[in-house]
Amino acid sequence: MASPHRSWQEISASMVEHLNSTIDKIQPPVPACPQTLPNNVIGLAGALLAEKVVTITEMPVEVLLPKLASSDLTSTEVTTAFLQRAGLASRMINCATEMLPDRALVRAKYLDDYLAEHKKPIGPMHGLPISVKEHIGMKGLDLNAGFVSWVGRIAEDDALILKLLWNAGCVFYVRTTEPQALMHLETSNNLYGVTVNPYNRALTSGGSSGGEGALIGSRGSCLGIGTDIGGSIRSPAANNGVFGLRPTSHRLPVSGWSATMLGSEHIIPVIGPLSTSLEGIKLFAKTLIDQKPWLYEPVCVSLPWKDTSSGTLLRIAASGQRKLRIGVLADDGVVKPHPPIIRGIKSVLSRLKDHSDIEVVDFPPYKPEEAWRIISSLYFADGAEEEKAAINASGEPMLPLTDFIITDNPNVKALTIPELWILTQDREAYKAAFTQHWNSTSTSLPGPNDSKLVKANAMSQQDLMVDVILTPAGPGCAPPLNCSRYWNYTSQWNLLDYPCLIFPTGLQAGHEDAADKDYVPRNAQDKYNHELYKPETYIDAPISLQLVGRRYEEEKLIEALEFITDVAELPLSR
Repeated sequence: MASPHRSWQEISASMVEHLNSTIDKIQPPVPACPQTLPNNVIGLAGALLAEKVVTITEMPVEVLLPKLASSDLTSTEVTTAFLQRAGLASRMINCATEMLPDRALVRAKYLDDYLAEHKKPIGPMHGLPISVKEHIGMKGLDLNAGFVSWVGRIAEDDALILKLLWNAGCVFYVRTTEPQALMHLETSNNLYGVTVNPYNRALTSGGSSGGEGALIGSRGSCLGIGTDIGGSIRSPAANNGVFGLRPTSHRLPVSGWSATMLGSEHIIPVIGPLSTSLEGIKLFAKTLIDQKPWLYEPVCVSLPWKDTSSGTLLRIAASGQRKLRIGVLADDGVVKPHPPIIRGIKSVLSRLKDHSDIEVVDFPPYKPEEAWRIISSLYFADGAEEEKAAINASGEPMLPLTDFIITDNPNVKALTIPELWILTQDREAYKAAFTQHWNSTSTSLPGPNDSKLVKANAMSQQDLMVDVILTPAGPGCAPPLNCSRYWNYTSQWNLLDYPCLIFPTGLQAGHEDAADKDYVPRNAQDKYNHELYKPETYIDAPISLQLVGRRYEEEKLIEALEFITDVAELPLSR
């Protein structure tokens, strides 16, 4: 625990000093940044790092792994390259809490020696460097979860997810930033400051896994681990133009992380990957599930990974049996998305609408304000007392977005047990109603005299429903700092516990995305979001979208996105 004899400022200074010392350990040395950084720092790595370092770090997971398995590249040289680029990224955008060069290179050498001796990789992720969000426990290292007063808490063991990834051959080389309270859609705390967006440093990286999003967006990592209770994987993935998966609860193991309110089951937080490629997302999930995490964490569902290599959706579509049905929820009816997001949706749909194997239908919003009432009431069932105690213990100030979600949130109160029961019933009733809402979006059913009736009768009822929902990941691209105040494009799916995939469209915000000066806002939240938008503010911000599936259909969701990206010619890696 943090010493009561040190001020929070002194503790913060010591943590920053530690971070800098770990960057200084990296060899060859991380180059110094220009004194004046441009807003968009994506291209600086190419100018400051060796060509081979840039080449290695810009390879997606599916390209790196065969090279590591065949010794075309050693784990040592790949780890060294990612250490350098991650160290540089942290100096530019403040995304790391510490680098781990000593332990990472020891691990990399072990893997290289193992491959040389046994002539085979140790596992499916042999030699691959993976970045890790700080509040996921790593044995012997600090586990402060963004609270100054928790500095000095040391993880007694590795989180289960790290053990399983270690078995698969991974190397852990950097830990990344998270916000105070772990409950911002941005990343800022009083230990390290603000993590900004590499595409536009005036904008946020997102949160709470914003260190991961920013690091992967700047190619300081190709695959990393985040967590999500209201959008904390999806916001950073979208803001930084990378892929991110929010899985269904209890699909991937979570034991061994640090946070307030551990044990709360009202809204289940999940753990999942962010990656520069869709294949990285798929490999991460499959590698973990193939190791049967339910044998070690009993709450995990005993649900093996369903093989999609045969291309089930593609095969069905190609045979003419049915189409891939995509429901489009472009606007939740409460807060209208900014022009770049609207352009992104239109661009994707323009490439899908005429494809013979795809059917696009409108998916109407379903009571998003009710969803927010329920989830924002259940987030802090103790009235946020644990959050406040962790903040007040050091005297650190409560940051604006912590105030927003705790103090300014009218639904935060210490719930009695009967009140908690009632809200839990509300949650379950909303889930049931939304299920019926989804079911009601079946595409046109054949009438009694329709020639397609026989074929339809041979199909299940589910075959006639929407397969996935295409929707924004937020009401805009990455917003300016301290402005991420509308959660429901992500948090609604946490309430429903639906798996979600974030994907880049390959587009970026620009001056062509003119503001609608005649727009009349629907409500105060819509007015706030509308007034945030000025085209010049969002220059270069990635335009990303979200694909949503039904519970425990991660494989189908990934396969659907593979199909969509193929048809729409979207990037499968960034």
